[in-house]
Amino acid sequence: MSEYRPSILRGLLALTIRELKKWAKEPIILLMAILQPVIWMGLLGKAMNINAIFSANSLSNVNIPDISIPDYGITIPSLLIKQRLLEAFDSIGANVMQNVFGVADYFSYMSMGMISMIVMFTTMFSGMSMVWDRRLGFLDKVLSTPVSRAAIIFSKVLNAALRSMFQATIILALAVVFGLKISPTFSPVNLLGIYAAVFLLSVGLSSLFLALALRSTRHETQMAVVNLINMPLMFASNVFFPTSMMPEWLRAIASVNPVSYLTDAIRQLTIMPLDASMLVTDFIYLGVFAAVLSAIGITLSWKYLTR
Repeated sequence: MSEYRPSILRGLLALTIRELKKWAKEPIILLMAILQPVIWMGLLGKAMNINAIFSANSLSNVNIPDISIPDYGITIPSLLIKQRLLEAFDSIGANVMQNVFGVADYFSYMSMGMISMIVMFTTMFSGMSMVWDRRLGFLDKVLSTPVSRAAIIFSKVLNAALRSMFQATIILALAVVFGLKISPTFSPVNLLGIYAAVFLLSVGLSSLFLALALRSTRHETQMAVVNLINMPLMFASNVFFPTSMMPEWLRAIASVNPVSYLTDAIRQLTIMPLDASMLVTDFIYLGVFAAVLSAIGITLSWKYLTR
């Protein structure tokens, strides 16, 4: 009698639905995942008002005396001097922001980086889910069935990707409410590009975290590992500042950091003038990253995913 082998897609669908149901039953996890980037946008994004350094407000309380030129009998009133300085400062601020950040205000720049941040923290819990399934005995039950090990891995990968895309939508909507300045090249079609980029990074990172959790039985160990990875991923990227402002050694790390490519793709599609060549480069890198990490995750699952 031949051994019964169920469809991989059927097993993948069943396990993915289970993961999504677990998430839906814990709304506090969704709330906390959204509150964190909202706090970053509200506190850091609005508090770090780089434009104000060069704005008219910086000169509002400065006392400027009249300037007299006795040889020519000319007196320049202070009001006229201050008005000319204010005009100059306003143009300098806009030029500095445009040349350094590529946008008119820092909040728009940083808020799009929060989408990358939400992807990192969402995918981090895919590995934690594997640890808990092992400790609670559910993983042993699944491994005793004919369900493919690849379906076990990809159900958690797909769950993380769907959650990231949903939460990215909420963050993008909140950023618009807070004052996000959309590029003139933005169109509803660009949302599909954002979802595609978020999906690719989610697949790659969740595969990485799952590979690290295959043999883990303690959630403390897994949490320490993912925090060690997430911090460099977040700060050695362009989430908060352009890589051009970084030291050369850190710039080299940021140039291979997949989070930098996701953040750049999202900004290209939302707040910056669209550069097709840069956007294609971002998607190629994210696609290769997702393919390589998912292949590694499947390979390791066949080797190390045991009862």
